[in-house]
Amino acid sequence: MTEIDYGRFHTRLDAARAGGTAARWELLRRFQEEWGYVPSGSPALTRPGDLVTASPVPTALREWWDLPFNSFADRPQLYWTEDEWPPTDEYGPLPPGNPFVGADEDQRVCVFMAEYEYGNTWGYPAARAGQPDPPVVVDVLDEDGDDTWVLQSPSVSEFFLQLAVARLPAHFGWGAFESRISRPAEAAVRDALRPLGLLPWRELTSHAEYFGGPDALVCLDPGSGGFKFSAYGRTEDALRGLGARLGRDWADRIHEPEARKDDA
Repeated sequence: MTEIDYGRFHTRLDAARAGGTAARWELLRRFQEEWGYVPSGSPALTRPGDLVTASPVPTALREWWDLPFNSFADRPQLYWTEDEWPPTDEYGPLPPGNPFVGADEDQRVCVFMAEYEYGNTWGYPAARAGQPDPPVVVDVLDEDGDDTWVLQSPSVSEFFLQLAVARLPAHFGWGAFESRISRPAEAAVRDALRPLGLLPWRELTSHAEYFGGPDALVCLDPGSGGFKFSAYGRTEDALRGLGARLGRDWADRIHEPEARKDDA
């Protein structure tokens, strides 16, 4: 297996952002392949025929459904999210003074994906529905506990890359987890590894940041009600090497990939 340094993922992401939607689909394909996803060959989920909607559907969202390597459509059980097709344009409104649309524009959000129990929803501003690959927003609770919308991704295509990053290593990778992490340990991650370049993943209470190293990823999630620290390796050796690099001793707490159960 050729080693991949995810400490340089940000350069791949920058190139994909500059290259447009097709380049981001290619990065998604490669990321999935690197972590072990192989299309099952079984009939995939298919979106219904194009229905009449109040707003146009962005080209990127239509393209995503038709990708031959769409791992969500192929194996939705990997994701624990619910798709909305056609996108539901009854969510919102966006908060006053938001940076996404002008005050005199449509303040609704067109939702195309939701957390499994609809604790969160992801969509694009209805006013930007005519763009081929618009930004994606997510509904979260603000500091006062009120619902608001924040930016999740600068484009629909990058959103699906983020979703894959948040799901696939946890299924296909070797894992090590800690329910809390000290400030020195967090600082060690930030010193030793590079951010992937994605915005923090927002879901339920999560505010997850991802960092990369050789054949490995680390997720720091101070907002999570579960693990504050999650490490994933493409191989067991990569995970052990990451532990040594970070000064973490998790040799007796390494979890085998969930994917192994698929073949059991």
